[in-house]
Amino acid sequence: MAETGYLPIGTVSQLTGVNAVTLRAWERRYGLIKPKRTPKGHRLYTPADVEMIREVVRLIAQGIPVSQARVALAPEPAGAQAIAGPDLWSSYLDAMVAAISQFDEAKLDGVYQEAMALYPVNVVTKHLLMPLLTTLGDRWDRTAGGIAEEHFFGVYMRNKLGARFHHRRHHVRGRRLLAACLPGEHHELGVLLLALAAHDRGYRVVLLGADTPLAQLPYVIQRTHIDAVVLSSSVEPPAGTLDRALAKLVATIGVPVFVGGQTSTRHRDAIERSGAVAVGDELVTGIELISNTLSPPPLAS
Repeated sequence: MAETGYLPIGTVSQLTGVNAVTLRAWERRYGLIKPKRTPKGHRLYTPADVEMIREVVRLIAQGIPVSQARVALAPEPAGAQAIAGPDLWSSYLDAMVAAISQFDEAKLDGVYQEAMALYPVNVVTKHLLMPLLTTLGDRWDRTAGGIAEEHFFGVYMRNKLGARFHHRRHHVRGRRLLAACLPGEHHELGVLLLALAAHDRGYRVVLLGADTPLAQLPYVIQRTHIDAVVLSSSVEPPAGTLDRALAKLVATIGVPVFVGGQTSTRHRDAIERSGAVAVGDELVTGIELISNTLSPPPLAS
């Protein structure tokens, strides 16, 4: 049990959204937080530590590397110097593209694991993984091995994200989302990232994956309580998907339907005419829109 006034690392992780591995890395590499230790070596944090961690997360969201966060938290003028630091995310992106172009999984994994150890998952997703997917999409047509590169990275990330999703925390008791790709979308990375981001926000997720016929979704909803459906796609859907199949789904199931990815940006009007909600291709903003749209869950009796 934690001492009075102190919080264990698991509680701090839940309060700040920064996992325990990252908190330990910040302490070990940069001395950002220096928690008290119990006689058995367990870390204990103060409320002031929690606020400092939250401030570090805010600085990271502004583009300040975690290596410079300690300087940025100091009084001016030292803090101003940190904002002009190198573009760490561009360095990560270039390193991952180079590893992918060489089909070097060890190098790719090294860069990805370093980013994941130092930054919260939503930050890595926004500043590294989503730009990387865009870059690989651009290389698909104009690079000789672009298709092979995208397949190589796709397999790597499915393994990584699938393992994380499989080993997610099972004590989450939030609302349940049904997540799937629209028909014609064979790439699962977008919906996997969405599912993990939703889970980090406390949602339970039933994940169906790629190229899901919309007519199958009511059967899932009949067999388990679903509070909303979230569909993902970045490709041109087959004819009739949005104006007929999606509209029929919305009219049939009685729960909100959200559509994310580049498809929702290109076809926002058609999606909204069907009765669904277009959430765009920015993952964090999309999860916020879903959360704001769904009413708060009822209090447990």
